[in-house]
Amino acid sequence: MCGLIGFLSADGGAADVAPRIDGALVDMRHRGPDEGGVWHDTDVAIGFRRLALIDLDHSHQPLPWLAGRYQLIFNGEIYNYLELRERLATEFGAVFETEGDGEAIVAGYHYLGEKIVRELRGMFAFLIWDTHEKVVFGARDWFGIKPLYTMTDERGTFFASEKKSLLDVAPPDASAQIDSTALQQYLTLQYVPEPASMHRGIRRIESGTYFTLRAGETLRPHRYFHPDFAIRPVPDADKLYRQIAEALEDSVEKHMRADPDVTVGSFLSGGIDSTAVAALAKRHKPDLLTFTTGFEREGYSEIDVAAESAAAIGVEHITKVVTAEEMMETLPLIVWYLDDPVADPALVPLYFIAREARKHVKAVLSGEGADELFGGYTIYREPISLRGFEYLPKSARRGLGRLSTRIPEGTRGKDLLRRGAIGIEERYYGNARIFRADELVEMAGFKAYDPDVSYLDVTAPLYERTTHLDGSTRMQYVDLFTWLRGDILVKADKMTMANSLELRVPFLDTEVFAIGSSVPTDLKLTKETTKFALRKALELIVPAHVINRPKLGFPVPIRHWLKDVMYEWARAIITDSQADELIDRDAALRLLDAHRAGPHDYSRKIWTLLVFLIWHGIFVEDRITITPPEPVYPVRL
Repeated sequence: MCGLIGFLSADGGAADVAPRIDGALVDMRHRGPDEGGVWHDTDVAIGFRRLALIDLDHSHQPLPWLAGRYQLIFNGEIYNYLELRERLATEFGAVFETEGDGEAIVAGYHYLGEKIVRELRGMFAFLIWDTHEKVVFGARDWFGIKPLYTMTDERGTFFASEKKSLLDVAPPDASAQIDSTALQQYLTLQYVPEPASMHRGIRRIESGTYFTLRAGETLRPHRYFHPDFAIRPVPDADKLYRQIAEALEDSVEKHMRADPDVTVGSFLSGGIDSTAVAALAKRHKPDLLTFTTGFEREGYSEIDVAAESAAAIGVEHITKVVTAEEMMETLPLIVWYLDDPVADPALVPLYFIAREARKHVKAVLSGEGADELFGGYTIYREPISLRGFEYLPKSARRGLGRLSTRIPEGTRGKDLLRRGAIGIEERYYGNARIFRADELVEMAGFKAYDPDVSYLDVTAPLYERTTHLDGSTRMQYVDLFTWLRGDILVKADKMTMANSLELRVPFLDTEVFAIGSSVPTDLKLTKETTKFALRKALELIVPAHVINRPKLGFPVPIRHWLKDVMYEWARAIITDSQADELIDRDAALRLLDAHRAGPHDYSRKIWTLLVFLIWHGIFVEDRITITPPEPVYPVRL
């Protein structure tokens, strides 16, 4: 788990850019506090910051291979690297000089070419420079666990693990070039969807894609992975449950791989996903440490349930309680680490538990991805609950939709009528739905609103590829391309890397997906529960008090805090902001006051505005100055 930055010159001027590459690494030192390095020739300059977990004393990057023909920079972990190295040595006679996973990538590229990406079981974003062929080969992992930003100007093409490092080498006016379309999508979805970023000139390499690039060419990624759901009949349900358990156990075992001097722990909430991961990890590390966070307010903490789970599986458990004061004080720093605004309040407690965990371990396992793969969100049952609307004539459904507009906001049943009146393609665009189109101007005060921009621009191509699937599975597919990689994995990567902590996600494994994607909907979603097949698979692994427990996640009490302890703080953020050309200050203040007065809950809308205004203050106005703490963690922990 590290940070990389690379540059392919358009005119052979890489040596002139190399000093700026070195300087840009400073803003990524939290991603790799152990060591760093820069290499360049006339065409390419590459830099790297390392958080060492495998082959600590070797595998330094940039990593040369085959007498320097190739130079590799690689962020992530390849969990099947031992098997891959053995295969390359046996079949092709590959010779390795380290014991790490980086050489498995570059040797695989030499012998297998572009096909190597399909052999990699893990999380990764990497660049390989072939000094003979004068070509850069790069790729990003299957699900988008590790980030990779890119920017092209007259000098050439840049790549980096963090956008702030690209801003360090960008032209002086680049930080003012906000993409208003990306902002409109953010206000709707609470994140900027790939491949865009909030800066017009900076994009992201999408998950599941690779590319080759020569000087002067246009970067065109090729998709090597579509997370297709190949649902099959299940003649033997018990056999399916065993296969799920076996695939997950194998994944956890491989995700525990690290140098003997490196300690791996596990996050542990009160839910089934993280509890299963921790219980399986305990089999491979008897002295496993687990970590959870919560709040003092009742109903907003899983600390007690997590502690009960820790006791049941026999692991030492460490907790962190987060206060409103800590959230307010730390949010600007968190937004700086994010690079682009993500308005998920859960990233704040995640930051604090990552900071606590890093005092004890260097890597943690977590349960991200289980809901998207195995049908864990309650909203996935919506197509089942709305099935009755499908039997109504379109005219009747349109009438119900018009009726819903005349029902007062907050009235029970209003949203059910509104959603039942429209099709799934229009109805569902992710787990977070912040401002509707009709609210963007009135409630958000968004001055750059464009009626031709819609969330459908993001989701319509996904729905077009899933017409053969049932509604619930189509929603899962949409989430894998939007919510998972736009919100869940961004906050997981950014908040743990902010604390120089590696986060590993065993559910997002190609072998786990292969079995999870085959599960029929009636074995994922029942009248009583979600993730039914997964729960059955884990009955002998997870404590009984967790197996059927509803999902809670990391709930944050901003609904209550924005009415009292956070009110003046939020008001000051809105009042002090200089984003007047984008967000109407008076509209934002009215929304805050309406939330305080009640009875409606506008907390998520307000939080979405606050996070953007802080981001704008940092990256556009230069009004909010961030001094990130120096990484002080030991190399071997």
